[in-house]
Order: sequence, then C-alpha cells, then structure tokens
Amino acid sequence: MPCKPFPYVQQFLDRHGRLRFYFRKPGYPRLSLPGPYGGPAFLAAYQAAAEGRPKPVGASRTVPGSINALVVSYYQSAEFKSLRPSTARVYRNILERFREEHGAKGLADMEARHVRAIMAAKASTPDAANRILGLVSLIMDHAVAVGMRPDNPAHGIKRLRHKSEGFATWSESDIETYRAHWALGSRERLALELALNTGQRRGDIARMGWQHVQGGAIHVRQSKTGATVAVPVVRELRAVLDTLSRDHLTFIATASGAPFSAAGIGNWFRGAIRAAGLSDKLSMHGLRKAAARRLAEAGCTTHEIASITGHKTLSEIERYTREAERARLARTASGKVVQAFGEKSEE
Repeated sequence: MPCKPFPYVQQFLDRHGRLRFYFRKPGYPRLSLPGPYGGPAFLAAYQAAAEGRPKPVGASRTVPGSINALVVSYYQSAEFKSLRPSTARVYRNILERFREEHGAKGLADMEARHVRAIMAAKASTPDAANRILGLVSLIMDHAVAVGMRPDNPAHGIKRLRHKSEGFATWSESDIETYRAHWALGSRERLALELALNTGQRRGDIARMGWQHVQGGAIHVRQSKTGATVAVPVVRELRAVLDTLSRDHLTFIATASGAPFSAAGIGNWFRGAIRAAGLSDKLSMHGLRKAAARRLAEAGCTTHEIASITGHKTLSEIERYTREAERARLARTASGKVVQAFGEKSEE
C-alpha cells in the first residue's frame, strides 16, 4: 500500500490472494472500496463514504443481470431501507463478502446446486453457512418480486444442523472473580453491573446514560427489536451509578469521552475479561444470559423475565426456567432422601 494514508480504510488479502479495501468508520456501514488503492474509482468512493453520502455499493461496477445488480437493487428496495440500522449493517456486511466472490456471475445462471456449494464451503462454521443461506434466499425472493428471475434457487434448501450453546453464560464464580479484580469506580466494573443488572444487549448498554434513568428505572428502547423496557435500578447497580459524574452523554465512554459503538464496547469489554483472568469464551452478551438465568433461579416466570430482557419469543427464556426448575426439584428430592434415610444411615 502507498505511504499516503486514508483514515478508516482497512486492507486484507482474500483467500484468492487479492488485496481488498474497506471503509470502516464507527457508526457507518462497512463499505467495500474499489481498487487500486488511491485510484480514481477508489478516491470517488472514499470521498462519498467519508462525507456520509456513500453511493449504493457497487453501483458504478454492476453489470445488468449480474448478482451485483441484484444486491444493489435490494439495497435500494423499501424492504432493505425499512430495516433497523443495526440489522442493515449486518446484512450489508454479509452480502458484501458474498458479492466479492460471486457478484460478477450471472443471476440467471445460479441454481440450487450452486447455493449448496456455497453452504458446503462454510460447513465448518454452520452458523455462517445458515446466515448466508438466509440472505441468499432473501435477495432471490427480491429478484423474483422485481422480475429479475422467475424462481428462488435457495427455496427448499435445508439449514445445516448443529448443536450450539451460543454465547457462554457467566457463572456466579465468574461474576465474583471479575468483581474482585475490577473495583467500584472503574469503567470495567460499571460495564459488568450494567450488563448483568439490566440484561440488555451490548448496543443498548453502549447508549445508556442519565437521560434514561426515570423513577428509579432505566428506560430502554431496544435497538434490535424496538421493544421498550423499564429495568429497575437494583442495589448493586445503584452502587456503581452513584460513583459516576454527569459529564458524558453515556454511562460508559471511550478514553476520549465519546460513546462506544456496539462492536467497540464488546471488544473493549473482552479486554477487561482477560485482564481479570477469565476465559475468552465469556462476553458481554453472556452477561445478558446470566441475567436471565438469575431471574429464572429467583423463581420468575417467563413473562416476568421477558419484561426485563425484552425477548419477543419465549423459547430461549423457557430453557432457563426449565433448568432452574430442574435444579429446584433436584434439591427438593435430595432433601427428601436425607430426611427419609439420613437418620438410619447414621445408626
């Protein structure tokens, strides 16, 4: 890469050995920039992205009837524009990686066997394979709707089956270890108490500030679902909030005083986890799961837990309540055994 730097530009070699460039500024979509670095097309795309008016990605390099053209059409659709910003960023990131490899291919040439081959290439990461299947099916439905092709070649293809526990849930021992390392008054301790005692996602935690505290509760409109929750400020959380000034817009700010992005706060918090000597498997989202676990173990119903976490579906919450109920039944059963046979065993 030439010496002249372009802020927010990242580069990497893809699996074919080709150099790729991306504009990645906090709060902006991750955008692919055409090479060569510093060339006319690169400069035009970079300037538009830096000024906050990025052109539809790939619009200047699409060929009618190509997969590139389909993706650009989808980006301009009412369906894509109605997505929540966080969802749109995720979709765009996945689709841009898909386009890097397949964008120049003819849309009419794609068949079910090609979709299966794309999934097979990601078989070692089933979640990623299933995500790309879902988005390929989505844009192919768009192609059918706008008359770009008559059918959806992804229709009927089954998702890859795999067992996954997802994000690791923090145990009480993990929580106490972290608290012992990060004292009250530190940003790191504040992050744990906010995540654990509100049960919210990292993007919503990054936005929380004094303006959200009303009537002894933190009021949050969740960025992912749009659900509104009012989480009471419990004693453990109040203890850390009482140490804060009101100088920043958000409770947790970067070293320069700016709000974190969702990805930024997650990466920063992983550093705090490592510093406390805890497993790399733990994350901020794992504290959301720990919050649900604690509520279940306290005897809360699925609807009571959902009133805190904001889950729209209760299937995941029901798993926590089932596990908590099994643990309570096991304790009860063990107590009955001790009561029935304990004295005899001592004789």
